[in-house]
Amino acid sequence: MQRPVALVTGASRGIGRAIAVELAVQGFDLAVNASTGADLENVTQDIMATGAKAMALPFDVGDLGLHDKALDQLEAEIGPLTTLVNNAGVGVLQRGDPLDVSEASFDRCMQINAKAVFFLTQAAARRLIGQDHDPARPRSIINVTSSNASAAAVPRSEYCASKAAAAMISKCFAARLGAEGIPVYDVQPGLIETPMTAPVIDSYKQRAADGLCLFPWVGQPEDVARVVASLATNRLPYTTGQVISVDGGMLVPRF
Repeated sequence: MQRPVALVTGASRGIGRAIAVELAVQGFDLAVNASTGADLENVTQDIMATGAKAMALPFDVGDLGLHDKALDQLEAEIGPLTTLVNNAGVGVLQRGDPLDVSEASFDRCMQINAKAVFFLTQAAARRLIGQDHDPARPRSIINVTSSNASAAAVPRSEYCASKAAAAMISKCFAARLGAEGIPVYDVQPGLIETPMTAPVIDSYKQRAADGLCLFPWVGQPEDVARVVASLATNRLPYTTGQVISVDGGMLVPRF
């Protein structure tokens, strides 16, 4: 029986890497993406150690002309795509006052965090729609956005705007693909310890301990990975369009 096949973008480190390895453990074959192939060697080795097939698929998700070429390569080498995890993302070029945000930083966030998510989802959805539905190979699209899709962070306003756009992209595709039986989810990590957050992780840990989160600690990439794997393996049946907050309760309203 053919195994399900997932593409995870931004998979060379942090949350994306953890998601790819967890999906392999759960029975998926994987194509893992980063901007360069050198960044993917270790994660492909980790995936293959689980017994799963793995291929490095280096391309810039922001280059929309590469999307279909990459998916063609994926399907030729490891089989029809069943699961897309849009995890690739970038931060701001410089934290600061929204009054000082540069067009370059705004465009960069929008290009990778929103526009690439929209058009890679579009390209994948066209392929998923054309498949015969096999319950043993559940189809899904899972977008990893951020708590900042909802919660404003003044020093990273352009990042917040891009993640809010990605959250709405998830809802729109969930509405479009529901009739096809293809769920779409928006996973919103909160304070997670990753290479991207390393420069500010000490302040995150202190804020979590001081009550910003209901759990007084920061999350790990594996926490997000297990949530994504639960969605990809249809362990939340009859759901689509949901926001899944992996944030230790950070966004729970309190007074």
